[in-house]
Amino acid sequence: MELSVLNISGKDTGKKVSLDDAIYGIEPNDHVLWLDVKQYLANQRQGTHKSKERSELSGSTRKLIRQKGGGGARRGDINSPILVGGARVFGPKPRDYSFKLNKKVKVLARKSALSYKAKENQIIVVEDFNFEAPKTKDFVALANNLQVTDKKVVLVLSDQNKNVYLSARNLQRVKVVTASEINAYTILNCSSLVLAESSVAVIDKLLKA
Repeated sequence: MELSVLNISGKDTGKKVSLDDAIYGIEPNDHVLWLDVKQYLANQRQGTHKSKERSELSGSTRKLIRQKGGGGARRGDINSPILVGGARVFGPKPRDYSFKLNKKVKVLARKSALSYKAKENQIIVVEDFNFEAPKTKDFVALANNLQVTDKKVVLVLSDQNKNVYLSARNLQRVKVVTASEINAYTILNCSSLVLAESSVAVIDKLLKA
């Protein structure tokens, strides 16, 4: 699959970049995609949630009513879970939600996500660029030229670029990542995947390893 390389003005440079069919042209594996997205979202969770159980509440342990004869449910002290303000039964406790995925599974998930984007013609290749200074209006102009202003955009660079990152940081629907940081969730959670020309080779190297 070949795509034209655009410049930051949105015009065709005359250059072509070839996207490897072994990465951008496979039959997507939906189950593997689900696993990778599930792991990514699980890793975002802090897991610091906590509610107090009966033994952790402060309150009198005096038995409020007698065991039988009251006509209602039996209950003990004021910390009983059946009372308003009482403890919670089997409430959440701090825990780690992360889990392991094999490297080959994660690689296949990335290939599947990229293949979906290629099939839907949602990949744009732009020649390598840099901004002289971090300015949001420069990135907005770039988005206008590439006709992705109203879309959720992920820009993939070959390596860190502070000026580009800071220029896009204030835009809600734009995310700038390096080729080594891409994952299935990031790829699928955008409507336009913009690849810097040099990032294509980096992605090929990472996903062919």
